[in-house]
Amino acid sequence: MHTSASHLSDAQWRKSRYSGAQGNCVELAAVSTGGSAGVAVRNSRFPDEPALLLTRSQLATLIAEVKAGGFDDLLEGA
Repeated sequence: MHTSASHLSDAQWRKSRYSGAQGNCVELAAVSTGGSAGVAVRNSRFPDEPALLLTRSQLATLIAEVKAGGFDDLLEGA
């Protein structure tokens, strides 16, 4: 699910401490969606564009898969 990041006016966006100063970062914010706790994800270069809304469980699964190398094939040729 997604929504415009500008609709998440109370969101406290943050990015990784490993992010550089070039403005091409992924930012995350804790949000409440439909009464459930979740996480919004946006591109810092386009802060008012759509934000991806994930449940905490979905975010945990994504992070685990990244750590396990499940997306390493996407880095080839990058």
